Amino acid sequence: MPQTPHTEHHFTAGESVRDIVIGMSDGLTVPFALAAGLTGAVSATRIIVTAGLAEIAAGSIAMGLGGYLAARSDADHYASERRREEREVVELADRERAEVADVFRDYGLGDEEIAPVLRAFEARPQAWVDFMMRFELGLEAPAPGRALKSALTIAGAYVAGGLIPLSPYMLVAHDSSRALNISVAVTLVALLVFGHVKGRFTGAKPWKSGLQTLLVGGLAAAAAFALAKLLGGGA
Repeated sequence: MPQTPHTEHHFTAGESVRDIVIGMSDGLTVPFALAAGLTGAVSATRIIVTAGLAEIAAGSIAMGLGGYLAARSDADHYASERRREEREVVELADRERAEVADVFRDYGLGDEEIAPVLRAFEARPQAWVDFMMRFELGLEAPAPGRALKSALTIAGAYVAGGLIPLSPYMLVAHDSSRALNISVAVTLVALLVFGHVKGRFTGAKPWKSGLQTLLVGGLAAAAAFALAKLLGGGA
């Protein structure tokens, strides 16, 4: 009798989600704090929108550059460690064999079961190096173009997040106080929805993730807003 094939669904976009979280979280809070702080100092929404857009542009570039440099650093570290492992499986083969054996002993395998694995690795040096990179060092090969993709993802998420709290100032240009109230409501809802969606992608409980994101992002925005008001009030 034919059986339905078993298909496992695993989340594989962890790095992209991490980049979106980094960009979107800052994009939602920093431009909001700037716009809210300026609302108490100036009444012209045109000035608030101009300053907000300038901050979004500068922030997205800075965040994207930071993501690019971090990804390039990870890639350089991986390449350096891989070159070292390639030398060690040739120059320090006995020590490397002992390290492989230790890994498998941790899984309950005996020496007789480990011996064929060691012989197979000796015949396939690149597979040996792959094994050491993953199970000894815990390093995964970075995807090609990861640095640029990370930079663009973080920057794009920052822009998308930043336009949410700023959009009320564009739509309600005649009343900055009303725009601020709408911006607060819209930003909090956006944080809740963003957290909920993030939870669905990462396998966490969506509503719990949404509430956590709302709480953390709301506190961060409130702290930034209070600081902006304090500095603005002392000017």
